Amino acid sequence: MNELISVVISKYNYWIYIVLMMVGFYAIIVKNNLVKKIIGMNIVQTAIILFFISIGAKKDSTLPIIIHGHGSTTHTVHAADYINPLPHVLMLTAIVVAVATLGVALALAIKIYSQYNTLEEDEIHTQIKEN
Repeated sequence: MNELISVVISKYNYWIYIVLMMVGFYAIIVKNNLVKKIIGMNIVQTAIILFFISIGAKKDSTLPIIIHGHGSTTHTVHAADYINPLPHVLMLTAIVVAVATLGVALALAIKIYSQYNTLEEDEIHTQIKEN
């Protein structure tokens, strides 16, 4: 039992990402306001980005462009001594996509509000059924 608790506590950052994702999914599924759904989508995207950045981190390692020992031949460099930059590069792309998605979603919300004078899903559905 103590081993399970220590594993759970040692991986606290993953639990934070899971909670953030569940909060975002809750907002997307339960809320009727479109802006609240957009905020929930943004929270989920942020949780995923934070998760991938955290799995790219490694203790006692360095960047692949830094040479160990600065000319010293006594230190052997192994691939395990380097941080993999791929998750960080991919998350930079994901951040750009998240900002673009947020911008498009907010623009659509503005267009929906100008047409239906509301951002509540139920009211929009009733207006669509009436027409």
